[in-house]
Amino acid sequence: MIWQPALLSLQVIALASVLILILGLSLGIFLARQRFPGQIFVSTLLNLPLVLPPSVVGYLLLLALGRGSPLKEWFGIDLLFTWQAGAIASAVVALPLMVESTRAAIANVNPELEAAARTLGSPEWEVLWRITIPLAYRGILAGFGLSVARGLGEFGATLMVAGSIPGRTQTLPLAIYDAVQMQRYDLANWMVLIMTGIAFMVLWWVRHIEAHQPQSQRFPDHCHVPGRSHPKTPAPL
Repeated sequence: MIWQPALLSLQVIALASVLILILGLSLGIFLARQRFPGQIFVSTLLNLPLVLPPSVVGYLLLLALGRGSPLKEWFGIDLLFTWQAGAIASAVVALPLMVESTRAAIANVNPELEAAARTLGSPEWEVLWRITIPLAYRGILAGFGLSVARGLGEFGATLMVAGSIPGRTQTLPLAIYDAVQMQRYDLANWMVLIMTGIAFMVLWWVRHIEAHQPQSQRFPDHCHVPGRSHPKTPAPL
């Protein structure tokens, strides 16, 4: 009874994590590197799930995935009341944390280091892969960890688009709610303990990353500028 919603929660957050990583990293890099008209509007729109009630986010997802939506009418894909819909809901509510953390981490990379790689003939994708992301990876990982924790605890939007079907869409937060409604407090206590433990471990990991954040940007050992010879450490006299 406990492990079934726990395993389903892990299944949901696994798919949601892939969506968060791909979309959050791409949007964060784009917003940090590009300047275009309406950028503030786009950034505000992406952050809306952070402040909107989960029921509102769930209702908007119902419109996006349900009857009359392009996904169902044009492609015949019906995701409502499936665990995949729960994964999409978790990804949507957690995505702003990943986007903002990535944007801030990328924006804080010293542009002189990237310019040095460009002067040596590196294309933009190589500068991004070998310079920018290695220097910003701690901020990106911290944002990813917070996003996964937020997505794992998602309740309202998941209930709107996936329902609470035991064995199919009932994740741990939904199972806790049902257990309390049925006054099965012993079961609810165990599931709350599991959720709290997972959340604590994720937050501890994020704090561990932040505590080891370098004070100044420099070339780390794993960051290599193509064509740049790294100075050797002088031998002791």
